[in-house]
This record gives sequence, C-alpha cells and structure tokens, in this order.
Amino acid sequence: MTKSLRTLQFYIYLFLFFGFLNLALLKKPIDLLAGIFFAVLLVIISVTVRILKKYYPMGDHLIFLLAISLCSIGLIMLFRLDRKIAVRQLVWLVLGIFLFLFIVLYLKKGIIKFSEYRYIFLAGTIIFMAMATFFGVEKLGAKNWVKIGLVGFQPSEFGKIFLILYLASALSDICSRKQLIEPCIVIGISLGFMVIQKDLGTALIIFAIAVTMVYLSTSKTRYVLISLGLFSIGGMASYAMFSHIRRRIMIWWNPWLYVYNESYQVVQSMYAIAMGGIFGRGLGMGNPGYVAVNESDFIFSVICEEMGLLIGFSVLILHFLLFYRSIRSAIHANNNFTKLLVSGLSVMIAVQALVIVGGVTGFIPLTGITLPFVSYGGTSLLISFLALGIIQKVSEGDESERK
Repeated sequence: MTKSLRTLQFYIYLFLFFGFLNLALLKKPIDLLAGIFFAVLLVIISVTVRILKKYYPMGDHLIFLLAISLCSIGLIMLFRLDRKIAVRQLVWLVLGIFLFLFIVLYLKKGIIKFSEYRYIFLAGTIIFMAMATFFGVEKLGAKNWVKIGLVGFQPSEFGKIFLILYLASALSDICSRKQLIEPCIVIGISLGFMVIQKDLGTALIIFAIAVTMVYLSTSKTRYVLISLGLFSIGGMASYAMFSHIRRRIMIWWNPWLYVYNESYQVVQSMYAIAMGGIFGRGLGMGNPGYVAVNESDFIFSVICEEMGLLIGFSVLILHFLLFYRSIRSAIHANNNFTKLLVSGLSVMIAVQALVIVGGVTGFIPLTGITLPFVSYGGTSLLISFLALGIIQKVSEGDESERK
C-alpha cells in the first residue's frame, strides 16, 4: 500500500474518532455505544484493507477507501439522528462489505463469464422493474416499495443492476442497428414502469445509464440526441398524465409560494444548508427535526447544517473521485463486456448522488432516492457495495479478463 493510501486511511480513523467522541460526550453519562461504533468500524476497515492488500495487491484500493469515507460520514450523522437507525445501518454495512469481499475473493474466473447470461439478466430486469407496479405500496408519492412481512425494499434497486448486466452483455458486440432494437425496447419498458410507479429519480438514473452505455458501445452521437428527444417527449407526457409529477415541478419552480404545504420539506432543507455555513453548527447543535426524511432523502441537508458546507462539498468530491477511479478501471478493462459493465455501475452511483443532491438543494425537481453510501437504506447500501465489488474486481486485472 502506498504512503498516500495509508495517510487517507489514517484520516478516516481520525475523522471517525473525533466524530464519535463528540457524539459520546453529548450524552450524560458518556454514550458508550459511540465507542463501540468506532471500534467496530476500525476493525471493519482494517480487516478489509488488509485482505485487499494481501490477496490483490495490484487492485485499486482507493475505491474502497473512498466508499468507506462516505459511509463514515453517513454513520456519524445517522448516530446523531437516531441510534436505532444507526445500528441497523451498521449491520447493513457489515453485510455490504461481506458481499463486496465475496465478489472480490470468490469470483475466481473473473467477470467476463457473466456475459453468457444475457437473457437471465433480461428476465431479472423485467421482473424487478415491474414488481412494484403490481405488488408495491405508495411511499412519499411514488409506488416503488414492496413489503414482504416486516421487510420492505425497492425492487428497482435490483432492477438497475440487472439492467446494467443485460446492457453490458447485449451491447458488447454491437455490429448493426438491428442489434440495438432489443436493448432499446428493454430500456423503454424499464422507463415505462418507473413512470407508472411515479419514480422520477430512478427513471432519470436509468436514462443516464442507458444513454452512456449505448454511446460507449456505438460511439454514435445521434443516438444520444435521439434518446434526449424521446426522453423529453416522455417527460412532457408524464407531466400531463400525473398530478404527482406536476406538483414536483411546481414546487421546484417556485418553492416559496408553497412553503407551508407542498414545498415545506424542500424549503426546510435549503434553510438547514444555509444555517450551517462553511463550518457547520456542530454535531448535536442543529435542528435536524425540522427536515423531513432526514435519515435518507435529506441527509445531505442535515450534514451541511451540523458539519458545514465543507463536509457537504467533501461528500460531492468523494463521489466524484469514486466515479473517476471507477471509470479508470473501466478504461483499463480488457474486453467490451467489463468496460460497459463498470461504466454503467459507475454512472449509476455518480448520477444517483447528483440527482439527490440537486433535488435537496433546489437545482432540479426533488426525487425520493438515497445518497449512495451515506443515506440510511439497506437495499441501497447492499446494491452499492455489490457494484463496488464488481468495479474492484475489474480494477485488479484478473488474468481471465484478458482472454
């Protein structure tokens, strides 16, 4: 491990130490659970880095450290907001890292072998994209959650992974326009289900993934322009058909007119960010209770209020660096399937971060999605680490990827 990576690892430990020390001292008597959180995270990070260093010394270890930096910021804020939620998130984080290590250590034959399962991925895409349409429950205006007993999850999170795997397989050997017909139909069906479910955030992410992967496989700018045109038409049709979408646009266009009803949560989010200033009001010194859904959709706002815009910008920079390192792995991949797969996964994480941050700051209409690696959400965290495991595996330059 290089000196710079060891330095970054040390700063992560330092950030966690002072963050949880601050939270521990807020309680009278001292909150021992904060110390347990710090110790658990210290062990998780140390063991994972050691495993990566031992078995895959040539891999890009910065990818994991950037992701765990984001998780650290999220866990400190979640612990401050609600200790029960923070405990659940820590459990999901442990499961996510186990999934990450499983992919890295046990996919001995590399990622390329999955290119053969195109129609399995196609079936998975349709099943998970459609599931909430028929079995979902409405939450915050969108019908994108499915509950099985006490467990709830968003099927579209799994659907995005299946779609990326399918597109990577279908687009890896494109030779003619006819071969684009099937992928375009699958993309259209996926977007159609998201529109029906009124899940605008996921629709935007799917569109970004699809356009990126189609462009990378064909290098045709006209396909991008056609896609933008079709997406615009679909957006206008959705605006005309669904009052929920019209309300979101209305709130975004002028939130101050509806500050006491429809746009209350957006305005409170912007107030929170403004009140934090550059350095924040301090952990435990803000008023996150005024911000709705502060543990998931609006966690960026409460981070800015208590930790400041400095940490808020750090979250964006960390996501950008994670995207850069991930795309760098795609560039160095040795076959079209893995190039497209890693590119799609990288775009998924980056666009999701941009969409939610843009929504809570008022730059784009608000969409109910999570901030990758930061927000509370088991499904989102598992999917993010699954994607990270694949990216990490490709960065290691497995010999089978060269065949």
